[in-house]
Amino acid sequence: MEFAGLYDFVSQQLSEFVGYTAFANVTLGHIVMICVGLFFINLAITKHYEPLLLIPIGFGIIIGNIPFAEGVGLNIGIYEEGSVFNQLYFGVQKGLYPPLIFLGIGAMTDFSSLLSKPKLVLLGAAAQFGIFAAYASSLLLGFSPQEAGAIAIIGGADGPTAIFLSSQLAPEFIGPIAIAAYSYMALVPVLQPPVMRLLTTKKERVIRMKPPRAVPKQEKIIFPIIGILLTTFIMPTSLPLLGMLFFGNLLKESGVTDRLANTARTSLVDIVTIFLGLTVGASTQATVFLTNESLMIFALGAASFIIATFSGVIFAKVMNFFSKEGDKINPLIGNSGVSAVPDSARVSQHVGLEYDKSNHLLMHAMAANVSGVIGSAIAAGILLSFLT
Repeated sequence: MEFAGLYDFVSQQLSEFVGYTAFANVTLGHIVMICVGLFFINLAITKHYEPLLLIPIGFGIIIGNIPFAEGVGLNIGIYEEGSVFNQLYFGVQKGLYPPLIFLGIGAMTDFSSLLSKPKLVLLGAAAQFGIFAAYASSLLLGFSPQEAGAIAIIGGADGPTAIFLSSQLAPEFIGPIAIAAYSYMALVPVLQPPVMRLLTTKKERVIRMKPPRAVPKQEKIIFPIIGILLTTFIMPTSLPLLGMLFFGNLLKESGVTDRLANTARTSLVDIVTIFLGLTVGASTQATVFLTNESLMIFALGAASFIIATFSGVIFAKVMNFFSKEGDKINPLIGNSGVSAVPDSARVSQHVGLEYDKSNHLLMHAMAANVSGVIGSAIAAGILLSFLT
């Protein structure tokens, strides 16, 4: 009897141990999502597509899809109140990480190209059409106005802005919206060139633009102050993002806060990127993430991003109708109106060099690119003000 009792005890303990392992709780959804995480890591390492984003996100997807027994008080899942990952995810849920990312972006960004040719800000505005087209499409597919607004911002190709807006309007969709936004940011070199080639002629692709003028230091210092006043007086709801963007830029351009600017664009932004990428990836837990709504969000995100690219290129061609000869815009920079900085500008440069090895478009494209950052933040503010 003693042996039988010991056998039963050991069997029970062994059964409980097995029940806690991932093998006992794994589903097909977990396997699928782990493969997605491995795919992201592979893209980052082999193709060099946004490795600073895709490696944390890809590894986060793997972490989030290690199966465990839910509802038994283990406190390890990202959606379990009080768990370590849940605490780190707080910065995503409450929209804390995106403004810190914008602070770093501001401290990295040189607005000289935009100040040199201010009319290129219109390309950044035109590319935001993808956001509002996606908003209308989301409503037609049955999403609520708040959910549609959060989904639509994917078209701006701005991951931090997408996370910030979804945290305010549709927190239940933060995971798929963030993954979609960052995925399309990483795939800029794949998605944009076919659209650019389709919409332009060979003659247009070799248009040479006037070199940017030299921008004096004083003008660079004044710009972030004027920028914050102008943009946030028009749309105060964009203050958390644009306030930090212009503050970071003032740190960079003032010439007396180099230590702060250096911290903002290096250590701080790196730390926030790690936490942001890892927790956004971990939020793709299969039991929560794999839904019909997530698939529709990915489809809408792709469509809005392509529409944004289309709008930017077409508007550059329209601007040429009103430009004097010698002051034409190469429409290949129209793709840079989305705010995937600096990848969209690099795509403009790369495609342009395919047709003229001596025609460098990078600085012109950066003007549209940084305009896109400002434009997507203003668009987010507009959606937030109307939908809150």
